[in-house]
Amino acid sequence: QVQLVESGGGLVQPGGSLRLSCVASGFTFSTFSIYAMSWYRQAPGKERELVAHITSVATTTYADSVKGRFTISRDNAQKTVYLQMDSLKPDDTAVYYCRALRNIAFWGQGTQVTVSA
Repeated sequence: QVQLVESGGGLVQPGGSLRLSCVASGFTFSTFSIYAMSWYRQAPGKERELVAHITSVATTTYADSVKGRFTISRDNAQKTVYLQMDSLKPDDTAVYYCRALRNIAFWGQGTQVTVSA
């Protein structure tokens, strides 16, 4: 059974940093490595939006709002994807979700990130 578990969220002041992790289970090493992995976020009253994406060959793309501040990476041996978030702003406050995509999508349960003084 495939499961994605996010962690690393919390309360941080503007300008601070957080590192989110998403650990996958139910995959073999070779299976996980061919999945495209993404981070999404959803703020209250807003639609879920794509934040960052990394392909099976580690090509990355970012939403314009986070370019230069966020970095997505993956460790296939650990079946984990990370989101390093620097220079955080109040507008980054949201629940952050991890997604694995091949022919179908798997989602994690989300982790709350709150940026506030």
